[in-house]
Amino acid sequence: MRSSPGTHLWLAVIAVTSLTLALSPAGLDTYFLHRNSSNLHQLAHHPVRALLGSAFWIEDPADLLLYAVLFEVLHAPVERWLGTAKWLFTVATAHIAATLVSQQVVLLAIRDHDVPRSMAHVVDIGVSYGLAASAGILTYRIARRWRPLYLAAAVAFFLVPLLADRTYTDLGHALSLAIGLACYPLTRRPAAHEKPVAPEQGPGAH
Repeated sequence: MRSSPGTHLWLAVIAVTSLTLALSPAGLDTYFLHRNSSNLHQLAHHPVRALLGSAFWIEDPADLLLYAVLFEVLHAPVERWLGTAKWLFTVATAHIAATLVSQQVVLLAIRDHDVPRSMAHVVDIGVSYGLAASAGILTYRIARRWRPLYLAAAVAFFLVPLLADRTYTDLGHALSLAIGLACYPLTRRPAAHEKPVAPEQGPGAH
C-alpha cells in the first residue's frame, strides 16, 4: 500500500461513499448520486464538484469488491511503476476529458432531438474512465511478446461495446483508453547520459 498510496486512498474514499449509499434511506441515495453526477445539468451549474465528485462514487455499492480488484490489477501497478504524480495525471486527464467530450455528445444529441432532454439529468458517476486509462498506459509495462495480445484484448473490450451500443459512456471508455495509450511519453526514463550533472563548485564552495 505504501508503494501505491493514491490508489488505496481513492479506494478508501469510494468505500466510504458506497457505505453511505448502502445505509441511506430511500430517496437520499438518489439525491447523493444526482448531486455528484457529471451530467450536463451539474456540469453547467457546479462544474468542479461534478468533475471531482463523480470520481468518488459508484452507482451500486454491491460492486465495491469488483472495483477493489480492478484497482489492484490496474491502478496499483501503474502507480508503483510511474509514481503517484504521473499516474494521477493520466487518470485525471482521462476522467475529465472523457467526461467533457461524452457530455458534449449528449448535448448535441439533445439539440438534434436524437435523445430526450432528460438525458441532461441522468446519473453519470463512476471510476471506469480512470480504469480504462490505466489499462491503456499499462500496455507499455507488458512484456513485448505479450503486448500486442494485451492491446488487442483491451481495444476489443472497449471498442466492441461502442460499435454495438454507441452510448456516451462507451465513447468515454474508448477515449480514456486512447488517452492512456497517448501517455506513453510518461513511461520513458531518462537515459544515463541524460542525468543532470552537478554544477561545478567555485573556489569558496564547501
